[in-house]
Amino acid sequence: MSLRPVVSTNQAVPTMEGAGVKLHRGFGFHDPREYDPFLLFDDFRGDAPEDYIRGFPWHPHRGIETITYVLEGTVEHGDSLGNRGTLGAGDVQWMTAGAGIMHQEMPTGNAAGQMHGFQLWANLPSSLKMTAPRYQDIKGSDIPVEVDDDGTAVRVIVGSFWGKSGPVDGIAADPQYLDISIPPGVKKTLRVDTYKSTFAYVFAGAAAFTDASAPEGVLLEKELRGQEVNIRDLSGNRTVVRFGAGEEINVQAGEEGVRFLLVSGAPIREPVAWHGPIVMNTREEILQAVTDLKNGTFIRPAH
Repeated sequence: MSLRPVVSTNQAVPTMEGAGVKLHRGFGFHDPREYDPFLLFDDFRGDAPEDYIRGFPWHPHRGIETITYVLEGTVEHGDSLGNRGTLGAGDVQWMTAGAGIMHQEMPTGNAAGQMHGFQLWANLPSSLKMTAPRYQDIKGSDIPVEVDDDGTAVRVIVGSFWGKSGPVDGIAADPQYLDISIPPGVKKTLRVDTYKSTFAYVFAGAAAFTDASAPEGVLLEKELRGQEVNIRDLSGNRTVVRFGAGEEINVQAGEEGVRFLLVSGAPIREPVAWHGPIVMNTREEILQAVTDLKNGTFIRPAH
């Protein structure tokens, strides 16, 4: 098996979106080849309603898919197709914007006022840019969890892992989306499809992701489970780790354990023309989308 190298690590950057939601952006509005087929990743969390309560009022999307994963609080959503619903803690929604959709997402905190969730944008190939919009709303109770003998727990949201298959399907990027928790000091080797673009996002605890160029890494100052271990570095809260090609990822949990998302998808390798929430292949298609918005023809009738 070939070990995937760590190509880059970066901290998510504070920013503001919607009507004033404070969040941290892992990546987005970058060179789209870096994370192809993924375009943007946001971590929105807050301990006070003023951080998020104004939400994401009505806005358009075309040419992409979005996945929203809620950990704390709720998100009420509605769209131009008449869909309405509420995502609670542990729930997931995958929205295929396709030819065009208008929607809103309005978060509410839990009993303690806390809100936490993620949103990932995935590109659509040119053949599906103008497909009919659709939603997949998945309850947290329907997401399988596999627990290994060492206490490692994996929620399989999309794709297959350790014999479990996630409930979200029919996604163009053929992705794998996992929520992984590893206990303190445990070292794991995780299989990933060789040909898929892959990144991890650490959102609790810390871990080291070793790579082929430095398989032994650097000695930690503290002992883990009574034994000194050599690891490359520690990636902590709000760290994005991007991997190169290979079949396996090695991860060593820190002394408090680690929880992270592991996401992979098949690259599309097509030209990208990007205008905010609208992502097409050419500038002409972007101009057409803007014209459609002005003319009130952005939403196509269902066939």
